[in-house]
Amino acid sequence: MTSPDLPAELKAALDGKLRGFSRNDAAGRSASISKTYREGGGSGGIRSEVDALAYALARMPATYAAVTASLNALAEIRPDFAPNSLLDVGAGPGTATWAAAEAFSSLQDFALLDANDALRTLALGLFTDSFRLRDVSYERGEARAALAKADAADLVVASYMIGEIGDGERRALADLMWQKTRDTLLVVEPGTPAGYARIIALREQLIATGAHVAAPCPHDGKCPLQPPDWCHFSQRLQRLRAHKQIKGAELPFEDERFSYVALTRAAVGAHPSRVLAQPAVSKVEIAAKLCMPEGVALMKVPRRAKAGYAAARRWRWGDAVQETPLRMRDMSG
Repeated sequence: MTSPDLPAELKAALDGKLRGFSRNDAAGRSASISKTYREGGGSGGIRSEVDALAYALARMPATYAAVTASLNALAEIRPDFAPNSLLDVGAGPGTATWAAAEAFSSLQDFALLDANDALRTLALGLFTDSFRLRDVSYERGEARAALAKADAADLVVASYMIGEIGDGERRALADLMWQKTRDTLLVVEPGTPAGYARIIALREQLIATGAHVAAPCPHDGKCPLQPPDWCHFSQRLQRLRAHKQIKGAELPFEDERFSYVALTRAAVGAHPSRVLAQPAVSKVEIAAKLCMPEGVALMKVPRRAKAGYAAARRWRWGDAVQETPLRMRDMSG
């Protein structure tokens, strides 16, 4: 499994970019950019090198962690997947490209697309000293127009970007991303009800055109969760010193909540179940909410079922899990 923390060469590249910049100024810009994002302004508030760096320091670690967790889940389900080419749509500072390069040593061809000049410039600067990424292709342009001109890739990734466009544009972009996908499409969004809704809409749209789910769902059917519940996961990451300063944070870590879907051209074989929340452990039993091929169930594993209980104690939120040695029963009803 790939670590959710930024790789050493990316940390060094960010530190190098930070030299000569006021961290107080960067913190102020980061707060302003975050406000623009919350108000639906997307990356429009990022216009300068300082803006781009402030954004990267504040958001890159968490975005990297979420994308890495999603790629780890994909790799676990498909251990033989060895993509040669990557297409990063709405690439920003290149976060998903760094994550994919760490997750898949097989990647040789990297293509990135984004309309924001400041983020593109920062990304190319961060790639300069990377042996694998220094020769990437990074095209400037609006997502659909740039994507239409791009070559197809084995792995297509869109992280934290489909929420920046309207519903109609999102549907057209989803179709186009799928057309450019030779094997697998990964889409990652914030782990909010709205982010989950966008993931589910894209999932249903592309399944209808022949896509299959690799992760996190153990089936290609309709999501069985009902509002106000929603499918999301959490990844803990360590905060860099500059990260803490920019965000005005004291804790040495943060937990990034995210929703995602990995869609493939070929159907995946036997699907494991997915843990949808941190299991509750007591002296009597372990209660775990699982998404299974048959639907969602609250599974209760009694302590007296020693082998099953021992296996369930290792479950964590987001894990793909196989059946325990003693077959569990649905105890939700």
